[in-house]
Amino acid sequence: MNSFGTFFRVHIFGESHGAAVGICIDNCPAGIDLNEEDFLHDISRRKSGAKGTTPRKEEDTPEIISGVFNGKTNGAPITILFKNTNVISKDYSNLIDMPRPGHADFTAKIKYGGFNDYRGGGHFSGRLTLCLVAAGVIAKKICSTISIQAKLVEAGGKSNIEEAIEEALLVKDSIGGIVECVAGNMPVGLGEPFFDSIESLISHIIFSIPAIKGIEFGTGFSAAKMKGSEHNDSIIDASGKTEKNNAGGINGGISNGNNLVFRVAVKPTSSIGIPQETINFKSGQKETLEIKGRHDVCIALRVPVVVEAATALVLADLMLLDQVTKRK
Repeated sequence: MNSFGTFFRVHIFGESHGAAVGICIDNCPAGIDLNEEDFLHDISRRKSGAKGTTPRKEEDTPEIISGVFNGKTNGAPITILFKNTNVISKDYSNLIDMPRPGHADFTAKIKYGGFNDYRGGGHFSGRLTLCLVAAGVIAKKICSTISIQAKLVEAGGKSNIEEAIEEALLVKDSIGGIVECVAGNMPVGLGEPFFDSIESLISHIIFSIPAIKGIEFGTGFSAAKMKGSEHNDSIIDASGKTEKNNAGGINGGISNGNNLVFRVAVKPTSSIGIPQETINFKSGQKETLEIKGRHDVCIALRVPVVVEAATALVLADLMLLDQVTKRK
Protein backbone atom coordinates (compact mmCIF):
# COMPACT_ATOMS: atom_id res chain seq x y z
CA MET A 1 0.00 0.00 0.00
CA ASN A 2 1.14 3.52 -0.73
CA SER A 3 -1.16 5.37 1.70
CA PHE A 4 -0.89 6.31 5.37
CA GLY A 5 -3.07 8.04 7.94
CA THR A 6 -6.62 7.80 9.28
CA PHE A 7 -7.96 11.35 8.91
CA PHE A 8 -5.00 13.34 7.55
CA ARG A 9 -4.23 10.78 4.84
CA VAL A 10 -1.26 10.82 2.46
CA HIS A 11 -0.76 8.92 -0.80
CA ILE A 12 2.73 8.68 -2.31
CA PHE A 13 3.60 7.94 -5.95
CA GLY A 14 6.36 7.98 -8.55
CA GLU A 15 9.74 6.37 -9.29
CA SER A 16 13.31 7.60 -8.93
CA HIS A 17 13.89 7.94 -12.70
CA GLY A 18 10.27 8.36 -13.79
CA ALA A 19 8.76 11.64 -14.91
CA ALA A 20 8.08 12.79 -11.36
CA VAL A 21 7.46 11.80 -7.76
CA GLY A 22 4.62 13.22 -5.73
CA ILE A 23 2.24 13.24 -2.83
CA CYS A 24 -1.53 13.59 -2.53
CA ILE A 25 -2.96 14.64 0.83
CA ASP A 26 -6.61 14.13 1.73
CA ASN A 27 -8.59 15.80 4.55
CA CYS A 28 -6.21 18.72 5.07
CA PRO A 29 -8.16 21.48 6.85
CA ALA A 30 -9.07 24.49 4.71
CA GLY A 31 -7.65 27.96 5.37
CA ILE A 32 -4.01 27.07 6.04
CA ASP A 33 -1.50 29.46 4.45
CA LEU A 34 0.49 27.53 1.87
CA ASN A 35 2.71 28.34 -1.11
CA GLU A 36 5.75 26.85 -2.83
CA GLU A 37 8.21 28.83 -0.70
CA ASP A 38 6.94 27.15 2.49
CA PHE A 39 8.55 23.88 1.35
CA LEU A 40 12.01 25.17 0.47
CA HIS A 41 13.65 25.12 3.91
CA ASP A 42 12.91 21.48 4.74
CA ILE A 43 13.49 20.36 1.15
CA SER A 44 16.95 21.97 1.23
CA ARG A 45 17.77 20.00 4.39
CA ARG A 46 17.09 16.76 2.54
CA LYS A 47 19.07 17.69 -0.59
CA SER A 48 22.43 16.22 -1.46
CA GLY A 49 25.58 18.31 -1.63
CA ALA A 50 27.30 17.68 1.68
CA LYS A 51 30.30 15.34 1.79
CA GLY A 52 29.08 11.75 1.91
CA THR A 53 25.88 12.38 -0.05
CA THR A 54 25.06 11.52 -3.65
CA PRO A 55 26.34 13.77 -6.47
CA ARG A 56 22.84 13.62 -8.01
CA LYS A 57 21.28 17.05 -7.59
CA GLU A 58 17.68 17.82 -8.41
CA GLU A 59 15.94 21.19 -8.27
CA ASP A 60 13.16 19.63 -6.17
CA THR A 61 10.84 22.52 -7.00
CA PRO A 62 7.37 21.78 -5.62
CA GLU A 63 4.54 22.11 -8.13
CA ILE A 64 1.20 22.41 -6.34
CA ILE A 65 -1.38 20.89 -8.69
CA SER A 66 -4.50 21.04 -6.53
CA GLY A 67 -5.89 21.86 -3.11
CA VAL A 68 -4.56 25.42 -2.78
CA PHE A 69 -6.37 28.59 -3.91
CA ASN A 70 -5.25 32.19 -3.36
CA GLY A 71 -2.44 31.02 -1.09
CA LYS A 72 -4.60 28.94 1.24
CA THR A 73 -5.63 25.30 1.41
CA ASN A 74 -9.18 24.97 0.10
CA GLY A 75 -10.27 21.64 1.59
CA ALA A 76 -9.77 19.65 -1.62
CA PRO A 77 -7.04 16.99 -1.90
CA ILE A 78 -3.60 18.59 -2.17
CA THR A 79 -1.38 17.18 -4.90
CA ILE A 80 2.29 18.18 -5.17
CA LEU A 81 4.66 17.09 -7.95
CA PHE A 82 8.45 17.07 -8.12
CA LYS A 83 9.90 16.59 -11.62
CA ASN A 84 12.87 14.26 -12.07
CA THR A 85 15.36 16.01 -14.34
CA ASN A 86 18.85 14.81 -13.41
CA VAL A 87 18.76 11.09 -14.18
CA ILE A 88 21.40 8.81 -15.71
CA SER A 89 19.44 5.59 -16.13
CA LYS A 90 22.14 3.73 -18.09
CA ASP A 91 24.14 3.43 -14.87
CA TYR A 92 21.56 0.90 -13.69
CA SER A 93 21.39 -1.30 -16.79
CA ASN A 94 23.50 -4.07 -15.23
CA LEU A 95 21.01 -4.36 -12.36
CA ILE A 96 18.33 -5.86 -14.60
CA ASP A 97 19.83 -9.30 -14.11
CA MET A 98 22.22 -8.71 -11.19
CA PRO A 99 20.47 -7.40 -8.04
CA ARG A 100 22.40 -5.36 -5.50
CA PRO A 101 22.97 -7.17 -2.19
CA GLY A 102 20.98 -5.50 0.56
CA HIS A 103 18.69 -3.66 -1.86
CA ALA A 104 15.11 -4.21 -3.04
CA ASP A 105 16.31 -5.14 -6.56
CA PHE A 106 15.86 -8.87 -5.90
CA THR A 107 12.57 -8.79 -4.00
CA ALA A 108 10.99 -6.26 -6.39
CA LYS A 109 11.91 -8.34 -9.45
CA ILE A 110 10.39 -11.47 -7.95
CA LYS A 111 7.28 -9.76 -6.53
CA TYR A 112 6.43 -7.89 -9.74
CA GLY A 113 7.56 -10.49 -12.23
CA GLY A 114 10.35 -8.35 -13.67
CA PHE A 115 8.01 -5.47 -14.58
CA ASN A 116 9.36 -3.24 -11.81
CA ASP A 117 11.23 -0.05 -12.70
CA TYR A 118 14.80 -0.88 -11.66
CA ARG A 119 16.26 2.54 -12.57
CA GLY A 120 17.60 4.23 -9.47
CA GLY A 121 15.65 1.80 -7.32
CA GLY A 122 12.32 2.78 -8.89
CA HIS A 123 9.51 3.13 -6.36
CA PHE A 124 11.78 1.76 -3.62
CA SER A 125 14.19 4.68 -3.91
CA GLY A 126 15.00 7.13 -1.15
CA ARG A 127 14.02 9.74 -3.75
CA LEU A 128 10.43 9.31 -2.61
CA THR A 129 11.26 10.58 0.87
CA LEU A 130 11.08 14.01 -0.77
CA CYS A 131 7.31 13.48 -0.87
CA LEU A 132 7.19 12.71 2.85
CA VAL A 133 9.14 15.89 3.56
CA ALA A 134 6.62 17.91 1.52
CA ALA A 135 3.67 16.37 3.36
CA GLY A 136 5.51 17.00 6.62
CA VAL A 137 5.69 20.73 5.90
CA ILE A 138 1.89 20.86 5.84
CA ALA A 139 1.57 18.56 8.86
CA LYS A 140 3.90 20.81 10.86
CA LYS A 141 1.51 23.70 10.22
CA ILE A 142 -1.36 21.64 11.66
CA CYS A 143 0.59 20.68 14.80
CA SER A 144 2.50 23.97 15.01
CA THR A 145 2.21 24.11 18.81
CA ILE A 146 4.55 21.09 18.95
CA SER A 147 8.25 21.52 18.19
CA ILE A 148 9.78 18.59 16.28
CA GLN A 149 13.54 18.32 15.88
CA ALA A 150 15.65 15.41 14.68
CA LYS A 151 19.41 15.16 14.34
CA LEU A 152 22.08 12.65 13.41
CA VAL A 153 23.85 11.72 16.63
CA GLU A 154 26.05 8.89 15.39
CA ALA A 155 27.45 7.62 12.07
CA GLY A 156 29.42 4.45 11.47
CA GLY A 157 29.48 3.82 15.22
CA LYS A 158 31.18 7.16 15.90
CA SER A 159 29.93 10.39 17.47
CA ASN A 160 32.49 12.19 15.27
CA ILE A 161 30.41 12.05 12.10
CA GLU A 162 32.85 13.84 9.80
CA GLU A 163 35.62 11.42 10.75
CA ALA A 164 33.37 8.41 10.11
CA ILE A 165 32.43 9.70 6.65
CA GLU A 166 36.05 10.38 5.71
CA GLU A 167 36.99 6.82 6.65
CA ALA A 168 34.13 5.37 4.58
CA LEU A 169 35.06 7.48 1.56
CA LEU A 170 38.66 6.28 1.70
CA VAL A 171 37.66 2.62 1.46
CA LYS A 172 34.74 3.21 -0.98
CA ASP A 173 32.25 1.75 1.50
CA SER A 174 29.09 3.07 3.16
CA ILE A 175 28.03 3.60 6.78
CA GLY A 176 24.79 3.81 8.73
CA GLY A 177 23.82 6.02 11.63
CA ILE A 178 21.52 6.85 14.53
CA VAL A 179 18.96 9.67 14.28
CA GLU A 180 17.30 11.02 17.42
CA CYS A 181 13.97 12.85 17.31
CA VAL A 182 12.47 14.98 20.08
CA ALA A 183 8.97 16.46 19.98
CA GLY A 184 8.48 19.11 22.66
CA ASN A 185 5.40 20.84 24.08
CA MET A 186 3.39 17.66 23.61
CA PRO A 187 -0.23 17.67 24.78
CA VAL A 188 -1.48 14.91 27.05
CA GLY A 189 -3.80 12.33 25.51
CA LEU A 190 -2.71 11.78 21.91
CA GLY A 191 -2.79 8.16 20.79
CA GLU A 192 -4.91 5.12 21.50
CA PRO A 193 -4.17 1.88 23.37
CA PHE A 194 -2.87 -1.12 21.44
CA PHE A 195 -2.99 -0.83 17.65
CA ASP A 196 -3.09 2.97 17.33
CA SER A 197 -0.65 3.80 20.10
CA ILE A 198 1.80 6.62 19.33
CA GLU A 199 4.60 4.05 19.26
CA SER A 200 2.67 1.88 16.78
CA LEU A 201 1.84 4.74 14.41
CA ILE A 202 5.26 6.36 14.49
CA SER A 203 6.99 3.00 14.05
CA HIS A 204 4.72 2.22 11.08
CA ILE A 205 5.59 5.39 9.17
CA ILE A 206 9.26 5.43 10.25
CA PHE A 207 9.75 1.99 8.73
CA SER A 208 8.34 3.34 5.45
CA ILE A 209 11.55 5.39 5.17
CA PRO A 210 14.04 3.34 3.13
CA ALA A 211 17.08 2.11 5.12
CA ILE A 212 15.45 2.25 8.57
CA LYS A 213 16.16 -0.97 10.49
CA GLY A 214 15.27 -0.18 14.09
CA ILE A 215 13.48 2.18 16.48
CA GLU A 216 13.40 2.71 20.24
CA PHE A 217 11.42 5.08 22.47
CA GLY A 218 12.84 6.65 25.62
CA THR A 219 15.47 4.36 27.09
CA GLY A 220 14.42 1.73 24.54
CA PHE A 221 16.36 -1.52 24.69
CA SER A 222 18.31 -0.29 27.72
CA ALA A 223 15.06 -0.62 29.69
CA ALA A 224 15.49 -4.40 29.55
CA LYS A 225 18.54 -4.05 31.82
CA MET A 226 16.85 -1.72 34.32
CA LYS A 227 14.77 -2.38 37.43
CA GLY A 228 11.25 -0.99 37.72
CA SER A 229 12.46 1.38 40.43
CA GLU A 230 15.01 2.74 37.95
CA HIS A 231 12.81 2.90 34.88
CA ASN A 232 9.60 4.30 36.41
CA ASP A 233 9.25 8.06 35.85
CA SER A 234 8.17 9.82 39.04
CA ILE A 235 5.36 12.30 38.39
CA ILE A 236 6.23 15.65 39.97
CA ASP A 237 3.23 17.88 39.16
CA ALA A 238 -0.41 17.79 38.05
CA SER A 239 0.50 18.49 34.40
CA GLY A 240 2.11 15.04 34.19
CA LYS A 241 5.69 16.30 34.16
CA THR A 242 8.10 13.63 35.33
CA GLU A 243 11.48 13.73 37.01
CA LYS A 244 13.02 11.54 34.30
CA ASN A 245 11.74 10.55 30.87
CA ASN A 246 12.63 6.89 30.49
CA ALA A 247 9.24 6.28 28.85
CA GLY A 248 10.00 8.75 26.06
CA GLY A 249 6.84 10.74 26.73
CA ILE A 250 4.41 7.83 26.29
CA ASN A 251 2.44 5.70 28.76
CA GLY A 252 -0.05 3.09 27.58
CA GLY A 253 0.41 4.25 23.99
CA ILE A 254 -0.76 7.76 24.92
CA SER A 255 1.30 10.96 25.17
CA ASN A 256 1.87 11.97 28.79
CA GLY A 257 2.88 15.61 28.20
CA ASN A 258 6.63 15.08 28.43
CA ASN A 259 8.92 15.26 25.43
CA LEU A 260 8.32 12.51 22.88
CA VAL A 261 11.78 10.98 22.38
CA PHE A 262 12.82 8.20 20.02
CA ARG A 263 15.84 7.06 18.03
CA VAL A 264 16.06 5.22 14.72
CA ALA A 265 18.78 3.05 13.23
CA VAL A 266 19.68 3.75 9.59
CA LYS A 267 21.51 0.99 7.73
CA PRO A 268 24.48 1.58 5.40
CA THR A 269 23.61 2.35 1.78
CA SER A 270 23.48 -0.85 -0.32
CA SER A 271 25.27 0.70 -3.31
CA ILE A 272 29.00 0.78 -2.56
CA GLY A 273 32.24 1.09 -4.52
CA ILE A 274 33.49 -2.34 -3.47
CA PRO A 275 32.77 -5.33 -5.77
CA GLN A 276 30.14 -7.67 -4.28
CA GLU A 277 28.91 -11.17 -5.00
CA THR A 278 25.36 -11.61 -6.29
CA ILE A 279 23.30 -13.91 -8.50
CA ASN A 280 22.95 -13.42 -12.24
CA PHE A 281 19.30 -14.13 -13.10
CA LYS A 282 20.14 -15.07 -16.69
CA SER A 283 22.96 -17.51 -16.01
CA GLY A 284 21.76 -18.62 -12.60
CA GLN A 285 25.35 -18.37 -11.42
CA LYS A 286 27.00 -16.29 -8.72
CA GLU A 287 28.94 -13.37 -10.22
CA THR A 288 30.79 -10.26 -9.13
CA LEU A 289 28.80 -7.03 -9.31
CA GLU A 290 30.41 -3.62 -9.67
CA ILE A 291 27.88 -0.89 -8.97
CA LYS A 292 27.81 2.27 -11.04
CA GLY A 293 25.76 5.40 -10.53
CA ARG A 294 25.65 8.16 -7.92
CA HIS A 295 25.01 7.07 -4.36
CA ASP A 296 25.20 8.26 -0.75
CA VAL A 297 28.07 7.09 1.42
CA CYS A 298 25.92 7.86 4.45
CA ILE A 299 22.22 8.21 3.69
CA ALA A 300 21.67 8.90 7.41
CA LEU A 301 22.94 12.44 6.79
CA ARG A 302 19.72 13.23 4.93
CA VAL A 303 17.32 11.31 7.17
CA PRO A 304 16.67 13.74 10.09
CA VAL A 305 14.27 16.02 8.18
CA VAL A 306 12.44 12.94 6.86
CA VAL A 307 12.02 11.62 10.41
CA GLU A 308 10.66 15.02 11.47
CA ALA A 309 8.16 14.95 8.62
CA ALA A 310 7.03 11.42 9.44
CA THR A 311 6.55 12.36 13.08
CA ALA A 312 4.56 15.45 12.11
CA LEU A 313 2.27 13.35 9.89
CA VAL A 314 1.37 11.10 12.83
CA LEU A 315 0.90 13.95 15.31
CA ALA A 316 -1.18 16.03 12.87
CA ASP A 317 -3.42 13.05 12.19
CA LEU A 318 -3.87 12.37 15.91
CA MET A 319 -4.59 16.03 16.68
CA LEU A 320 -7.24 16.26 13.96
CA LEU A 321 -8.81 13.00 15.12
CA ASP A 322 -8.81 14.34 18.67
CA GLN A 323 -10.63 17.47 17.52
CA VAL A 324 -13.24 15.42 15.64
CA THR A 325 -13.81 13.20 18.68
CA LYS A 326 -14.27 16.16 21.01
CA ARG A 327 -16.85 17.75 18.65
CA LYS A 328 -19.08 14.69 18.83
